[in-house]
Formats: sequence, C-alpha cells, structure tokens
Amino acid sequence: MDTYKYNIIKERFDLKIENPNETVKGEFELDKNAKYVQGILITSDRDELLFYRGSQKMQLNDKELFPENFESRLLMAGLNVAPDDRAISIGNVESGNGRLEVTYKDQNHENARFTPYRVSIYTFSIVDLETTLQDD
Repeated sequence: MDTYKYNIIKERFDLKIENPNETVKGEFELDKNAKYVQGILITSDRDELLFYRGSQKMQLNDKELFPENFESRLLMAGLNVAPDDRAISIGNVESGNGRLEVTYKDQNHENARFTPYRVSIYTFSIVDLETTLQDD
C-alpha cells in the first residue's frame, strides 16, 4: 500500500455569462473533506472571450485570493503548458468552511465580440487521508 498522507480533490465550478458587460457572482462549496486549497485554474468554452473580456475577484472564505479586476488571462494555461503545471499555485490555504466566492466581470473588447459563454473555475485541494479513513 502507498504511504501517501494526502490525496488531491479536483473540483469544477461554472458561471454562465449571458449578457455583455455583465457581472456574475457565484458562491461554491468545496468538498467537505478538503483541508487545504493548493491551486486554481480558470478556463472557458470560449477561451478568446475569457482571455480578452474577463476579470474577476476570488476569495476563499474571507481570504482574498485574487483582487477585484484581476485579469482572467493571468489565470489561464495554454496547451503548450504541461498538464501538471497548469494550475496557479496559491500555497496551502486552509479551506475553513469551504466557501469559494467568485465575482466575474465581462467587459467589451475590440478583439472579442460577445456571445454567451461559460467560465469554469477548477480548484485543487488536499485531503488528509487519515481523516478520510476515520470518517469511513
């Protein structure tokens, strides 16, 4: 048997952007077994819209991870990045009550004409296997 002391939970949360220049707020609950959040990644079904038009604020519980108007392009990873390197490392932020809040803003941009799109936020959290095994 492996001697790993933790496992990683990967979760996806979606926001639907249906109107130009819209601000969409989402509040998401992380898996109850998540002990620390290590990384975040943002993507979309229309990457060009996310890249040119998007910005957001993200906070975990009451801890700000990314400030208001943080450009989405800074949280995206292209195909030229190895899969294991795509998430933005945020260290080991305690998940606390596990509430992720995202305020996403769409803004006009000359290089990307608006059409409705989906924004997906992925979180990567560490689970303490010893705690998980005790719960079973």
